[in-house]
Amino acid sequence: MRVLHVAVEIYPLVKTGGLADVVAALPVALAERGLDVRVLLPGLPAVLDGVVDLKRVIRLGPAFGAAVITLRLGRLPDSGLLAYVIDTPFLYRRDGNPYLAPDGRDWRDNHRRFALLGWIAAHLAAGELDRDWQPEVVHAHDWHAGLAPAYIAQNPALSTATVFTIHNLAFRGLFPLDHHTDLGLLISGANQSALEFHGQLSFMKAALVHAKRVNAVSPTYAREICTPEFGWGLDGLLRDRGADLSGILNGVDYSVWDPGSDRAIHANYTAGDLGGKKACKASLQAELGFSGRANAPLFAVVSRLTAQKGMDLVLGALPTLLAGGGQLVVVGSGEADIEAAFRAAATAHPQAVSVHLGYDDALSHRVIAGADILLVPSRFEPCGLTQLYALRYGTLPLVRRVGGLADTVIDATPEHLKAGSANGFVFDDAGSRALATRIGEALALYRDPSAWLQVQRRGMAQDFSWADSAVRYEALYRSI
Repeated sequence: MRVLHVAVEIYPLVKTGGLADVVAALPVALAERGLDVRVLLPGLPAVLDGVVDLKRVIRLGPAFGAAVITLRLGRLPDSGLLAYVIDTPFLYRRDGNPYLAPDGRDWRDNHRRFALLGWIAAHLAAGELDRDWQPEVVHAHDWHAGLAPAYIAQNPALSTATVFTIHNLAFRGLFPLDHHTDLGLLISGANQSALEFHGQLSFMKAALVHAKRVNAVSPTYAREICTPEFGWGLDGLLRDRGADLSGILNGVDYSVWDPGSDRAIHANYTAGDLGGKKACKASLQAELGFSGRANAPLFAVVSRLTAQKGMDLVLGALPTLLAGGGQLVVVGSGEADIEAAFRAAATAHPQAVSVHLGYDDALSHRVIAGADILLVPSRFEPCGLTQLYALRYGTLPLVRRVGGLADTVIDATPEHLKAGSANGFVFDDAGSRALATRIGEALALYRDPSAWLQVQRRGMAQDFSWADSAVRYEALYRSI
């Protein structure tokens, strides 16, 4: 089966969140099952620099405001999978974030930049661009690739199977409705209702209407987005498509995230011998300028610093964490007021709070290896990957019971501790008081080393590799 994955991000070339990790790992897991898998990416500078042995497939244009579009084919640097790259300097040769200009605002031509991605996918599906390879399935990831199913559906000659994965429904790809004139899509009558969302054009809605199958990145999130609380105005459409909607949990690439072989951490370790984790903690405390107290519970945040991620809840619960003798390290960036509040906390408590704004992959590995508890108090969380990384590293996740967090973290209640199934801590209410209460209870368990070790080893033994998820995706492809 020939499958084309369409996305903007792929680790390690371009990464702003978990999407990049998924697009790097899932195609590889599918290829290991014998599928013929390729990836389609926009020609961002890091992609053109990172994909090796690029050769021209075809040159076309003008289209989408670009005079020349060159489709190239090369291999991804880590996996060796074949990747198509849309080399269009006018649209993609821009530094920094794939979506934002240096002033922090969306690029004004994002509708054309990402429509081109879907348009090229559709023409590959039609067999018009590469005579040697034509996908049977086009799998589009998030709103940036959302027009791929729409372009394919509006060609009556195409029978290509299309799958669309929702990585985060909150980002719906919204643009002024009159921008449709730049996209070459029919938008009148029934076709308009498939693209229009409250007077705007929505790439996300276009995908939800036109893809033959829609899936979310965890079973619980697939159910949540069918409700007004989590549906962002699209819950009615998703309920209507209930028979075509599923949830498949994301996996972890254990070739990247494994404390037994991770080169980014101070010392390697396994569930059978956690001595290396103690060394990682001591090294991290020294790096952060914390007092090197081995018995001080070290909390970590590795996240976008936004209200969606519950970072305001962490700030509200910080007094409880510090009063319990805890330390906190924060890695991430996001909303300016939340960043400023964390910086202020670090200034007020330099021996116990450390904040590193921006994404640092190597530091993230050191933090997850050295910390005792990872805080993920999200208001909503499609899947979450950091809690899965933390489990493998013996760092207990403390999460809110939503989305993929609910699917992967089993609360350390007395019943679950007795049964040996607990692997972390869970709370329900989206408030600082509820988080603070659970932090206090986690601190109590931390003071029981044998119970803590039991929960650590339970998490480290769990397998969240991509193998099972790849089986489910292959079955989804074959069903259509």
